Amino acid sequence: MIMLPFRMSFENATSKLRWKRDDMIKRVEEEVKEDTKVVADRTGLEPWQVVALVATILLCLVGLVVFCAYRFCAKKRNKKGEVKKNQDEQGLVEGEEEVDILEEDLTKAPKKVYLGKLQYELKYDFNTQTLSVTVCQAMELPAMDMGGVSDPYVKIFLLPETKGIKKFETKVHRKTLNPYFNETFQFKNLPYADTFDKTLMFTIFDFDRFSKHDRIGEIKIPLSMVDLAQTINEWKDIESNQEDDQYLGDICFSLRYVPTSGKLTIGILECKKLKKMDITGASDPYVKIKLLDSKGKRIGKKKKTTVKNANLNPYYNESFVFIVEENTLSKVNLEVTVLDYDMLGGSDPIGKVVLGKNRKKLEKKHWVEMIENPRRPIIHWHVLKDPEPGDDEENDDKNKKEGKKDSQKDKKKKIKSESINEDKQ
Repeated sequence: MIMLPFRMSFENATSKLRWKRDDMIKRVEEEVKEDTKVVADRTGLEPWQVVALVATILLCLVGLVVFCAYRFCAKKRNKKGEVKKNQDEQGLVEGEEEVDILEEDLTKAPKKVYLGKLQYELKYDFNTQTLSVTVCQAMELPAMDMGGVSDPYVKIFLLPETKGIKKFETKVHRKTLNPYFNETFQFKNLPYADTFDKTLMFTIFDFDRFSKHDRIGEIKIPLSMVDLAQTINEWKDIESNQEDDQYLGDICFSLRYVPTSGKLTIGILECKKLKKMDITGASDPYVKIKLLDSKGKRIGKKKKTTVKNANLNPYYNESFVFIVEENTLSKVNLEVTVLDYDMLGGSDPIGKVVLGKNRKKLEKKHWVEMIENPRRPIIHWHVLKDPEPGDDEENDDKNKKEGKKDSQKDKKKKIKSESINEDKQ
């Protein structure tokens, strides 16, 4: 009962509001009709045309407002994007600069190690076409031996190598870092025109009796940069050579030892990728085998394979026999040298391998395997090493002649002493 008057008053209020709203809408409609009629009378248009025109104008205004709002928002976004882009670009630039700095640090040449210096003298005789090279002295060489000293000597040769042009070497100076050589060598039959593409090489080694000689460094002198019309006498710093272990080729051979007969058989099978020694880009290789005692003197006769003309991958399959007593196997060495045959001058050594129980790595392993496996051929590939001075055929023949002369002298002395003894008796 209490709620009934309240409900009636609420309904009356809502009805009044609804009536007011409807009344307002009617008034607006009437005003719009009247305004439309006035505009239509003044313009001569139909009322519906006036309404359409007003609607179009309103739509254009709304569209313009929306477009302006969109442009404003897009511009703000672009500004933010540009700021971010500039920041990114700046970061990239800074990163590139850092990278450049790092690359510069990495690409900086390593500090040169001081290896001493060498004094030399060059003279060229235009009449005899002879280049005289004097190795004067070296100073402040690095110590290569345990005692803080070295046993230095110098190899002298021309690059590119040409048949008939010899290689030279100085004497070994024992236990010194400041050797005085004063030795002169002559490159004969060297036309002046041929010197323009030649480089004179001084390679300094530390002599080692029982292993490969250690390379101290080298000096390169392009003769095209030197005025050979006058005598050159100067000092130059010795530089290191990163290509110390120059690849000379490989050789494959077998070793077989029979203890009962003392026969040591070496089978030279093949070589591959030998160094080019001729101007034509080939070589005429053959293999020379020598048996050496503990002092490095030859035992018996040397053996040679046939010459394979113009071949950098020769196949031989040739066997040679040496007689070696079983109790001397640990004292002797077998020297296998590959040479390039030259009909006119001495044959040039390409590389060599020396086997024995006192050697290292594969050179020792091959020899020990042969001893431990009697009557069985043991085959291995070996990488050729840089031949030592005096390995060429000409020097070998000279040593042979000198040996004969020494033996003849010894015989004469013996005969003289015997005759003197007989006279005394």
